[in-house]
Amino acid sequence: MSYNDRFIRACRKEELDQVPVWYMRQAGRYDPEYRKIKEKYSLLEICKQPELAAEVTLMPVRKLGVDAAILYSDIMNPVASIGIDFDIVANVGPVIDNPIRCAADVDRLKPIDVEGDLGHVLETIRILDRELEVPLITFAGAPFTIASYLIEGRPSKNYLRTKAMMYSEPEVWFKLMDKLGDMVIAYLRAHIANGGKAFQLFDSWVGALAPADFRKFVLPTIERIFSELSDLSQPKIYFPGVSSGELLPELHKLQADVIGLDWRVSIPEGRRRLNHDFAVQGNLDPVLLTAPMSVLEAYAAEIIEQGLEEPGFIFNLGHGLFPEASLEKLQELTAYIHSYSKKYIAAREGKETSHVGS
Repeated sequence: MSYNDRFIRACRKEELDQVPVWYMRQAGRYDPEYRKIKEKYSLLEICKQPELAAEVTLMPVRKLGVDAAILYSDIMNPVASIGIDFDIVANVGPVIDNPIRCAADVDRLKPIDVEGDLGHVLETIRILDRELEVPLITFAGAPFTIASYLIEGRPSKNYLRTKAMMYSEPEVWFKLMDKLGDMVIAYLRAHIANGGKAFQLFDSWVGALAPADFRKFVLPTIERIFSELSDLSQPKIYFPGVSSGELLPELHKLQADVIGLDWRVSIPEGRRRLNHDFAVQGNLDPVLLTAPMSVLEAYAAEIIEQGLEEPGFIFNLGHGLFPEASLEKLQELTAYIHSYSKKYIAAREGKETSHVGS
């Protein structure tokens, strides 16, 4: 079996013949076959069936030709193990039956039991480890993003209750961050032990914070997560979510390999703000998938050229795929990223060879 390790090599800033690509939410409702599965099963029901979850994970790898698989799961899955009752409600998102509103609510959270409560997730990873010919990326939700659901009780646009706890009850906030940090560390370590080849920490909504608040209330826990997992050799990605460009300069001490960028910051500017310390991943605006292919290719070419200015670049979107995206257009985009980057790298190396020989 041939194994495509371009994604891993890009994470490590190694030389490549073409740019690797995968897409956040690449297993999703843009795919008619997936929509049929969702007519029968909910997201959480799929997650609890390892063979089915593995098949859904494999579908975009086969159909799109991407260079990495992302585990079919949900960032909320591990919170069930620590004592949170929730459901994923259609057209809403996570809805919490017992929100966190006070110190007693935080105190009642128990340590995660990955093997006992989330064995189905680990079995899915083991199946994929046997079947995949590209690396499997597993993931977890970062503490702030998870906390925003637990405290608000559902998705929020302004995070009023979340920020109120941060500002008014910092001791409660930090106790919650510690417990969620412990949960993430145990969960991701189990993923890697069972065959995960890389992991991504999703902090989808932390861009709602000012840099000073991120530095004070969130960053210490993020740094602890990556520090405590630093003994793992597998690549580690932090995605600080949408509107997070102002937070990038805060990440210099993070023991991560890759930082995901959203579309509001260019690749060169993102690297500058990160002090060129990390490989970068991103950052096409997902809405561009509604544009004509010629427009999409022009944007993709610019991102590829910017990404290849330095070692360590993975093509991705600046956020997740949405249902209105086209399977056919994603197939064309993936092929274009591979072919354009391959020609661009070859042409650049040819020029360098020609210059050396002159």
